[in-house]
Amino acid sequence: MNSQSPDARWMQLALTLGQRGLGQVWPNPSVGCVLVRNNRVIGRGCTQKGGRPHGEVVALAQAGGKARGATAYVTLEPCAHHGKTPPCAQALIDAGVTRVVGAIADPDPRVSGKGYEMLKAAGIAVTTGTLAAEATKAHIGFLTRITQNRPAITLKLATSLDGRIATRTGDSRWITGPAARRAVHMMRATNDAIMIGSGTAIADDPDLTVRGLGLANRSPVRVVMDSKLRTKPTGRLGKTSAITDTWMCHGFDANTAEWQKTDATLIPCIPDQNGQIDLHDALAKLAAKGITRLFVEGGGQLAASLIRHNLVDRLHIFTAGVAIGGDGRPQLGTLNIDTLANAPRFTRGTSRQLGPDILNTWYRS
Repeated sequence: MNSQSPDARWMQLALTLGQRGLGQVWPNPSVGCVLVRNNRVIGRGCTQKGGRPHGEVVALAQAGGKARGATAYVTLEPCAHHGKTPPCAQALIDAGVTRVVGAIADPDPRVSGKGYEMLKAAGIAVTTGTLAAEATKAHIGFLTRITQNRPAITLKLATSLDGRIATRTGDSRWITGPAARRAVHMMRATNDAIMIGSGTAIADDPDLTVRGLGLANRSPVRVVMDSKLRTKPTGRLGKTSAITDTWMCHGFDANTAEWQKTDATLIPCIPDQNGQIDLHDALAKLAAKGITRLFVEGGGQLAASLIRHNLVDRLHIFTAGVAIGGDGRPQLGTLNIDTLANAPRFTRGTSRQLGPDILNTWYRS
């Protein structure tokens, strides 16, 4: 028996719809909307590829005249400003919706509270906070970009039982099995961009695309953190830069001549105190380009830097039943932790078995 309230039930459906657009709608959030009248769904939608039309507009178009007198369930406050499209709040008013149930407010200063106020001023009953925690998690990328000027970051690590990501010679293919690798490709498909460091780019010459799922068109933007541009443009990333977006974050003194011959986007970033790319500057520049959800796959030094700067929002750790030993490469680089009291802490979310491997998901505490 379903113990959820009717509002929670319909909002859960809206959240599920919103998941369809993840990785495809940036810089906009992937909003789900369900229109219900007489306990029946008469329209549903989510933000479409490229960010438009919004979920409310899709649902209203599906419902047509049946929207009059309906309740709209939306995972994020309907927009109230005129951008490239009219406000969704006004669209709901014009359609004759009599009640709107919202999950969370939109922190964008152009909207924040104004969408709900517009609806109330038109005589529409407004309920907010339904499944707010779930909606916050669903929209974390959009929220983080607006409030922290960076994408939300998911860090993926595939390790041995003893926490190693490669042997002492650098061999890392494959620590985990096919089911785990398939899960990683699905994760790629739901993110706007995927990031690696120059060490991984040079050692692995990766594709960083979505494969094996029939979702090649959902491959994210590929981002390489390479202060000196040591990555060769003759590798896979450079050769396929006209097919899949490739962004190279580099230092001001890097030699860009060879990369300028490719279709890659070059992003100069300020250095940190160690002469490496300043992470905050690089992430702010990705956010300025619209990236809301960033999937980081390696390597150990980049992972450690992100954790050290408290920038990781979610950790996906795949653990395989193999032992590599102390001479293997650790999953994290140096964190300079002297006491456990100063160690970064994460809260465990879910645990799944994928073939012979285990996936544990952790969230920033």
